Amino acid sequence: MNPAVVVALFRCPGHRAPLEPMNEIWAEAGWGIQGDAHARPDSSRQVLLMDLETLEALALWPGAVRENITLQGLPLHQLRSGDRLQIGDALLEITKPCTPCARMDEIRPGLQEALRGRRGMLARVLQSGWIRRGDPVRWLRAPDGSRDV
Repeated sequence: MNPAVVVALFRCPGHRAPLEPMNEIWAEAGWGIQGDAHARPDSSRQVLLMDLETLEALALWPGAVRENITLQGLPLHQLRSGDRLQIGDALLEITKPCTPCARMDEIRPGLQEALRGRRGMLARVLQSGWIRRGDPVRWLRAPDGSRDV
């Protein structure tokens, strides 16, 4: 199996604004992605991760479901709350799955239901750092007892 890698990066400059594709993003500990309208202190929704494999299976493209980071080669459905991802210089902690909202049906009718259980994972930034396209992703499982089911 090939190592997991970052294939695309995005930030949202404002509410309902088109995503901006980025070559690199600054992830700020306890805040989120610099310049992203959804960055909030101590939020469990600072970063949305999505996998290219799911996007391709649904005939979608990176950024289509408004994720910040598109990954390839990482089974997002196997991640659990408390797991950590070292991506570039940043360290992210998985908080929960992202539940698809009605906005997904604006992209394509029926997409909200098609994404149920596979919209991606939400995370918070534990360690600040740059994340760049092409960066490898290292999955660090949560210690036993600190994971949600």
